Amino acid sequence: MIMRGGDYKAIIMYECSVKTIMIFFGVFISNFLQLSYASLISTGDYNKDFFITWSPSHVNTSLDGRARNLKLDNDSGAGFASNEMFLFGQMDMKIKLVPGNSAGTVVAYYLTSDQPNRDEIDFEFLGNVEGQPIILQTNIFADGFDDREERIKLWFDPTKDFHTYSILWNIYQIVFMVDWVPIRVYRNHGDKGVGYPRWQPMSLKVSLWNGESWATRGGKDKIDWSKGPFVASFGDYKLDACIWRGNARFCRGESSSNWWHLPKYNTLSPFQRRLFKWVRKYHLIYDYCQDNLRFHNQLPKECSLPKY
Repeated sequence: MIMRGGDYKAIIMYECSVKTIMIFFGVFISNFLQLSYASLISTGDYNKDFFITWSPSHVNTSLDGRARNLKLDNDSGAGFASNEMFLFGQMDMKIKLVPGNSAGTVVAYYLTSDQPNRDEIDFEFLGNVEGQPIILQTNIFADGFDDREERIKLWFDPTKDFHTYSILWNIYQIVFMVDWVPIRVYRNHGDKGVGYPRWQPMSLKVSLWNGESWATRGGKDKIDWSKGPFVASFGDYKLDACIWRGNARFCRGESSSNWWHLPKYNTLSPFQRRLFKWVRKYHLIYDYCQDNLRFHNQLPKECSLPKY
């Protein structure tokens, strides 16, 4: 068969079009798979989603992997961390705190980037002498700076049963929740020069350790080792977050998998605001934004900006 010049050009143009479509489709599928793969809904098995960071002899995990205890004694505390690092998402964990005389002990449940200029989002449960309430302290590190502590007294005894402690972290806000009640909001005011964790991926860590130098009444109440060992228990958890794979745009973009960035989560709902105000009125015992003495009457900028 003799091919004319026009036929040859048509075939070349057709092949180029097919290649272009295939390249475009390939890029689309690649991006789609990366976006899909970026989101993690955890297995619920501590052995699969976490690794032990220190003192394995002080970590006890159930046979099915769905519950874990940490022990603190005169030899050591213990801790574990997520296998993955995340950039935005929501973390929920059921925790039952150290019962009895827990003065000087600290249970920490937090996100951290582990960098010199680290970002961190902290729950810290400060043990107390028997009969006194365990204090829940929250803190924020942004670009290595902290001094952002708040403290509340919980409205229940956290040593008697499991309660769910949650961190919602998106491009708009960080919300600390206890049994879905928002106890603290830290808003993204980066456009106003306020530090906000938004660039560094973080892992989820849990630990039980000796904080007697500061944790209870500023270090006045020490650990009574005769009351040990001290045990904190961890139950069901859920990590619904964007896995860090080196490309922030997959974690920062709105999508069905990155649900935490959707507009409905850019601020507290009216019902959440009522609960938040209730916590602030009846259970807040320390707020760095009210500590003029500590900051020499120059409170951090975010203290004068809206929380929602």
